[in-house]
This record gives sequence, structure tokens and C-alpha cells, in this order.
Amino acid sequence: MQRAIAARAAGHWDGPVRDAVELDFDARHRRRIRLTGEAGLDFLLDLPEVPSLREGDGLELENGEFVAVRCAPESLLEVRAADAITLARLAWHLGNRHLPTEIAAGVLRIRSDHVIADMLRGLGADVREVELPFHPEGGAYGKGRTHGHEHSHDHAHDHSHGHEQGHEHSHGHAHDHDHEHDH
Repeated sequence: MQRAIAARAAGHWDGPVRDAVELDFDARHRRRIRLTGEAGLDFLLDLPEVPSLREGDGLELENGEFVAVRCAPESLLEVRAADAITLARLAWHLGNRHLPTEIAAGVLRIRSDHVIADMLRGLGADVREVELPFHPEGGAYGKGRTHGHEHSHDHAHDHSHGHEQGHEHSHGHAHDHDHEHDH
């Protein structure tokens, strides 16, 4: 069985195209999975790390050929609001529920869920079902999925800030400061 050993961004790969594969959001974020291309190529996606594949990316096979990536349409809810404040409030409620959300001009998109659709309508949203590729926002600390991940932070050292009141306090987190604090 052929193995795809590298993912190349759209426009950054050039080689013979052996096949194409249409993947939904979840499959575009898998490191290792058996796939079948549209022309029947059976291959193993075997990457060193989890990718964040997009339309037009190429999966490089061991023999130097490529499998083109296409984004599969999915059943989504398109969420609109009468004004920007209501749309922001709706986005807050989706984020509070840790739902992967695609953000576009004047619209939010989430995976279809009738319970969430009812909640959004109750908050004043116009909710419609659509079939589109899903491209939710990545995590706050980098690219990729917005849920189901682990990360650790080493926030072990303390730092102090002098204040006009003549006291000091420390924060239990780490970050560099290249700027002055005017407290």
C-alpha cells in the first residue's frame, strides 16, 4: 500500500498528480488514516504530525507523486443576525459551548445541531441549513482544531510589579515584558 508521507500547502507543490481525495473537516486533521482516492488509489496517510489540510493542498506519496486534497461539503448551520452586536453575542454563546465555528463576513457557520439551532433562534439568530466545506477557526495558540487537544503551559515563575501604593504582588504565569507597566 502506498503511503502519503508529507503534506504540502496549495501552491507549494509541483509533481505528478496520481489521484484526489475529498475530505471533511475531521479527516483533514488526521495524522494517520487509510484513504481511498476518487480514482481508486488506496493509500495510508502517515504523517509525522497532525496537519491542517485545506483545498488544493497536496499529499506527497513515497514515490514522489501527489494526491490532491479537496474539501468535502458538510451539513452546516449558517447563522446571521440583524446587527453586529447580536452576531457577537451569538459567537460568544457558541464559543462558551466550545463549538468549532467558522467566522466570515456577517455570518457564523457551525455543524448542524438542532438543539443549538433552537438556542440560536431564541437569541435572535436567523439560522439556515447549508452544505459547504467547513473551515472553523483554529485554536488561540496556533493552527488546527479548536477542541479535543491538549496543551501545557509552564507558568512556574513569578514576577513582580511595583505600584505607586508601595506594594508588590506576583503573577503565577510566564511571559516576557518588553514594555513598561503604568499601574
